Amino acid sequence: VQLQASGGGFVQPGGSLRLSCAASGSIGSFNVVRWYRQAPGKQRELVASITSAGNTNYADSVKGRFTISRDNAKNTVDLQMGSLKPEDTAVYLCNVFVFTTGASAWGQGTELTVSS
Repeated sequence: VQLQASGGGFVQPGGSLRLSCAASGSIGSFNVVRWYRQAPGKQRELVASITSAGNTNYADSVKGRFTISRDNAKNTVDLQMGSLKPEDTAVYLCNVFVFTTGASAWGQGTELTVSS
């Protein structure tokens, strides 16, 4: 399995952006996809996750502003980000964990900068 993250860029505070994570290869029917972020000098932070059944979880820092969704037919997971803040600036990475095989894969990361 390989993951390709895309959609990062430069956004002004209060703006919106959509990140996408596309998986190539089989990720099976039982998996969870997670978006993490890592800002310079900070630890990697779990931002949001979504299972193959559609169950979602969010970090408190993004609840109400970010929405994670997936299209199982296309093997894509999107992260819609709104009301962006400078503290959302980070490299965003996606990860898939396949429950049935224990396989895990990471995307290469896509960078978001929120600044005026």
